[in-house]
Amino acid sequence: MVLSHGGESGRPMGPVERRTVDRVLELAPDEASRASGRALGAESAWSEAGRAGPGMAWGLCPGTDGTQYRTAVDANGSSSTCSCSAGASPCGHVLGLLLLLAADAPMPSPPGDPPPWAAQWLAERRPEASGGAASRAAAARRAARRAERVTGGAQELEQRLADLLRGGLATADRPDYGLWEETAARMVDAQAPGLAHRVRDLGSVAASGPGWPVRLLEQCALLHLLDSAWLGLDRLPGPLAATVRTRVGLTASPEGPAVRDRWTVLAQYDAPDGRIVTRRIWLYGEESGRTALLLSYGAQGRAPALALPVSTVIDAEVRPYPGGGGLRAELGQRFGEPVVTAAPPPGGTAADAVAAYGDALRDDPWLDAWPAVLRDVIPAPSSDGWQLIGAADGSALPVAPSALSRPGLWKLVALAGGSPLTVFGECGHRGFDPLAAWGPESSDDVGAGAAVALA
Repeated sequence: MVLSHGGESGRPMGPVERRTVDRVLELAPDEASRASGRALGAESAWSEAGRAGPGMAWGLCPGTDGTQYRTAVDANGSSSTCSCSAGASPCGHVLGLLLLLAADAPMPSPPGDPPPWAAQWLAERRPEASGGAASRAAAARRAARRAERVTGGAQELEQRLADLLRGGLATADRPDYGLWEETAARMVDAQAPGLAHRVRDLGSVAASGPGWPVRLLEQCALLHLLDSAWLGLDRLPGPLAATVRTRVGLTASPEGPAVRDRWTVLAQYDAPDGRIVTRRIWLYGEESGRTALLLSYGAQGRAPALALPVSTVIDAEVRPYPGGGGLRAELGQRFGEPVVTAAPPPGGTAADAVAAYGDALRDDPWLDAWPAVLRDVIPAPSSDGWQLIGAADGSALPVAPSALSRPGLWKLVALAGGSPLTVFGECGHRGFDPLAAWGPESSDDVGAGAAVALA
C-alpha cells in the first residue's frame, strides 16, 4: 500500500494505523512539517471536515491568505492528497488529519459521504492501493531507504560523540552550548526519533548537580553502545536486534500468539512528552504469571483513549511486541465484563527486584527500569530521601527521585502507618518508583487490602 501526497508528486509513506499517534509523527519528513502537523491536529483548524469509517477523513484548512486547502486521507488504503504547494511530503495538513484520526477526535461535520472532490480522489486511488505484491515491494523499498537514513544519522552521531570526548566534557555545561539540540534535530532528520530523544536527555545532565560529568559520560557510553549496535545490526541475535530497532525509534507490530489470561491492572499513569501524552498501563496475568505493558497516546492535550482503573481484572488477549524483554503488548479481544479485585499479585524482596532488573539489562542494556512487586516492605526516611525496607530481611531500595515530589509518596507512607505492605512499581538504576500499593492486612482502615494508585 502506498501513501502519497499531492497526486503523482508525493513521497510514498507507509501504512498508518488510527490508534498510533507516534507512528503518525514519525512520518514527518522534517521538524517543520512535524510542528505544522501538531498545530493542525485539532478540529478547530478545519472546516467541512468529516470522516467515513475508522480510516477515511477529509477537510478544508484555511491558509493565512484565505486559500482553502483541500486535504483527504485514506489510512486504510494508505493514501493522501492535499492541494497545498508544500515541498515536503507528507505536508502538515495531511499529518494534522492523521492526528485527528489517531486521537479519535470529533469532526466538525457528521460521518457521511465525502464531498465530490474527495470522493473522486478516493475512487481513483483505491484500486491502486489494493495491489498486494506491489505494495509489499514498495514497503520494503521504503524500509530500506529509512534504514539508510538512520545509518547515516548514527554515523554522524558517533563522530559528534567522539568530538565531544576529544574536546572534554567540561565545555558541555556552558549556557551557550548548543550541541544537544542541533544534534537532536539531525537525528530527527535521519528519522531516528529514539536517538533524538536520548540526545536531548543529555542536555539536562550537565544541569543535574554535583557529579554531572560522571553521569554524562555514562549516558554518552550508552548512546555509543546503541549507535554501535545499530551499525552492526546484522550481527546481533534476533531478540537483541529487535530491541535495538525499537530503541532507535523504528516502529514494530505485535508478533507471536496472543496470550489470553485474567489480567489485573497494577498501575496506570500518563507521561507528557512535548505535545504528546503517553499512557502506561501495567497488567499482571493471574495464570501466565507474566507482566505486560500497554502504551497508548493522546495528541493536542487529549488524554489517550484507553483507560483501565487500578485493581480492575479483565479477561482478555494480549499480543507481545518484539524486543524490550517482551514487556510491551497490545490489548486484543476482551471477554465478559471487568471485575474488581483487592488481592495483590505475588511479590518478592528488594533484593529480588534488583536481581530481576539486572537480568533484564542483559537483554536490553538501555532499560531504565523493570516492573517489580515488593512484599512486606515499610517506607522509611533516609539521609537523602526515602527508602523501602524489607520487614523480613532488612534489604532496602531507595525511592526514585522522581517520586519524592509526588503526592503518591505521602499516600504510601500514610497507608503503611509503620506496618509492612505490598508495593508495585518500577525498579531501576535511579531507585524504586512506587506506582500502586496494597494496605496491611491487619489494618482496620476501610482501604485495607484494596489497591491505592500512587501515580
